[in-house]
Amino acid sequence: MTNNDTIDAQLLDLMLRAGSRWVLWLLLLLSLAAVAVMIDRIWFFLQERPPRDRLAAAMRAMRDGSAATALAKLAGARSMEVAVVRACLQHAGDGPDAVEDHKAAALETERLRYEKRLAFLGTLGNNAPFVGLFGTVLGIIRAFHDLAGASIQGTQAVMSGIAEALVATGVGLLVALPAVAMYNTLIRRVETATAGAEAASREVLAHIKTPAREPAQERA
Repeated sequence: MTNNDTIDAQLLDLMLRAGSRWVLWLLLLLSLAAVAVMIDRIWFFLQERPPRDRLAAAMRAMRDGSAATALAKLAGARSMEVAVVRACLQHAGDGPDAVEDHKAAALETERLRYEKRLAFLGTLGNNAPFVGLFGTVLGIIRAFHDLAGASIQGTQAVMSGIAEALVATGVGLLVALPAVAMYNTLIRRVETATAGAEAASREVLAHIKTPAREPAQERA
């Protein structure tokens, strides 16, 4: 037996002896990371709630033909809708085509900011059950390995080991379900914010494209 074969055998023996325990520890660490991401994203979305009253005031100012006043109404406000509308208002004098380009750039930037760390939740939700299943398989392999030379009392211990190995699959599902639920909820929030920003920016563009009304001349 070569040195490489010896090392491989030792690694396999170590993995089998550990069974599903190291997988359970891995799932525990992943679940803690998922909880941290959930708390961070929930706090982020609470801070990014769109100020409907200030957006409405900005739109009224825009209808009156004052982009500067509309910008002042949004000073200090935070949300995807506000960021996109602000980008449109800041370049209102550059023409509709330029405003359209700035709107698209702001919308994409804000969408990336809103989707930050959500890929981790989606990946964890999709793969945590497989990680748990991998731990279960390792535990069952170890149990059947021990079953080869087991006595009657040892057989009972092997059955207990198989039952313990199945816990890893259950833990994997337990980690995946909240991650998937939170991922779907937050992605829905991103889509809602994107739709709101798109609608608000189109309203701004409509006012920019509408020619200014000239005051009616008094009759002599």
